[in-house]
Amino acid sequence: METVVERPTLKDQQVARESLPLFTKAIAQKESEQGSIQIQANSLSINIPIKALHLLAVILSSMAQGKAISLIPSDSEISTQQAAAILNVSRPHVVKLLEEGVIPFKKVGSHRRILLEEVLIYANQQKDMRKENLQFLTQQAQELNLGYE
Repeated sequence: METVVERPTLKDQQVARESLPLFTKAIAQKESEQGSIQIQANSLSINIPIKALHLLAVILSSMAQGKAISLIPSDSEISTQQAAAILNVSRPHVVKLLEEGVIPFKKVGSHRRILLEEVLIYANQQKDMRKENLQFLTQQAQELNLGYE
């Protein structure tokens, strides 16, 4: 089940921009106490888990920037095109990664289907590798006195 929120209006962007700092502050204060925040709406009182509120903070941040939002459960299967969009690479590159066994997939007819979770694992591995490489290059530059302090 995918939920897509279209691009926010300018008014929605403004409301999100104004409420985000207060919202994140409320989450930070509450995290040290309990695992949920109570929201009052009319005569209803709702407890919302802190983890869900972190997700809401990400949504507000994206809305403040005028971005559209998609929520997809991590156990969902996605297409190679969707994986390419998430990884910010071409679809043929994703197919190459699949065929090389870098990312597990299954075939449904002639279509390759990938668990979103596997794509996110690969993305995190790439991010960690980039971080390590950058630290290594920084260390080398400092050892060689290339002007980086």
